[in-house]
Amino acid sequence: MNSHAVVLHEPKRLSLVDLALKSREDDDVVVAVHYSGVSTGTEKLFWSGTMPPFPGMGYPLVPGYETVGEVVEAGPTSGRKPGDFVFVPGASCYRDLRGLFGGASSRIVTPGNRTTIAPRNAQSVLMALAATAYHALQTCPSQMPDLVIGHGVLGRLIARLAIACGAPAPTVWETDPERRTGAQGYTVVDPAEDERRDYGCICDASGDSAILDPAIRHLSRGGTVVLAGFYDQRVAFAFAPAFIKECAIRIAAEWRPEDLAAVSTLVEEARLPLDGLITHRSHPEHADNAYQTAFFDRNCLKMILDWRDIQ
Repeated sequence: MNSHAVVLHEPKRLSLVDLALKSREDDDVVVAVHYSGVSTGTEKLFWSGTMPPFPGMGYPLVPGYETVGEVVEAGPTSGRKPGDFVFVPGASCYRDLRGLFGGASSRIVTPGNRTTIAPRNAQSVLMALAATAYHALQTCPSQMPDLVIGHGVLGRLIARLAIACGAPAPTVWETDPERRTGAQGYTVVDPAEDERRDYGCICDASGDSAILDPAIRHLSRGGTVVLAGFYDQRVAFAFAPAFIKECAIRIAAEWRPEDLAAVSTLVEEARLPLDGLITHRSHPEHADNAYQTAFFDRNCLKMILDWRDIQ
């Protein structure tokens, strides 16, 4: 069994390649992919060659960990059946090269217990990012964030999730005027115009390695800064202001299955809206341009590849 997949051969060089897949085992499913998302965090670092050392990394590889599609084969112990529409957080199913993360492919073989039933639409590719946002909220020690930094997709999801979980609407910082639109129930401001200095919990979704100093200046005494982005540069801060604030700095790591389950419930109950976040679509044959658009076009919040006519 073969699949067409995006292959990152080396930094800044990718193409669509026909690859052989591993055989399906009894606990596996075969998924005909409908859509896969492009991550502007970790995938950009792999594309640019600036990813810090990470288990399993290396080239060539199949990127992607935001994939949805239809189960077309299901092993007897997979827990799924043909026709199920599922979210797949990537797959390691290629015979001849690395699958980190393995989701940008027309067909995937993966254990059924790694899949999650999802709504049959393109927005379901956002489930991993929503789970990342939810995990960041769980990292806040005693309260939901009252300030979110960055109004990209992750920042928007953190703000939407805070409201969905019953917390007061947070303030969101965004330096780019064009990205201050699209708020749903919260306020987006230019950080230079924010005079508050009593935020109890600040959640950074910007990925800016220099964000701690400005964040700490706006923090209350004993407050917390949660780093929810992924940072390719050394994260540092001035000690004296942090000492005076007696602040805590926490890091939100990778989402866990329980985070995905929680956001799946919120989406199913229509408490977490996912509209307005996917702004660009591309055919996989144009993946090279699509990835660069995702990484460098400020008007692009989320790029997805549409695999439906490649099977």
